[in-house]
Amino acid sequence: MYELKTKETDQSVIAFIEEVASLQKREDAFRLLDIFTETTGFEAKMWGPSIIGFGKYHYKYSSGHEGDAPLVGFSPRKAKISLYFATGDEERDKLLKDFGKHTTGKACVYINKVADIDSDVLKALINQSIVFLKETYPG
Repeated sequence: MYELKTKETDQSVIAFIEEVASLQKREDAFRLLDIFTETTGFEAKMWGPSIIGFGKYHYKYSSGHEGDAPLVGFSPRKAKISLYFATGDEERDKLLKDFGKHTTGKACVYINKVADIDSDVLKALINQSIVFLKETYPG
């Protein structure tokens, strides 16, 4: 049976951020921690070894695959900072047009530093993602 790699852990979020090698990424991670905490109202939790997640939802796909995941989150990785928002909602793409300097992958939005983005749009992306996921995966 498939085993999820990204599970909620008891690892300290603060200790994880303090271990980030780059001073700029560490400062940005603390800034993002504040923004995500204030916006979501959820306590930050570590998901796997490197994702800081907020809230959680249970998903179940038509394939039968199911699990738990954070509603939103971020990870201060070496190359870029990864931001995790829900995919599949057109509103996300509209918001990203005014977000600032970023790139996107299949599920992630990547930024170099918080100074490159509009924090009000970040808050809107966080809220949009939570609403979309709660509507898509109720209860």
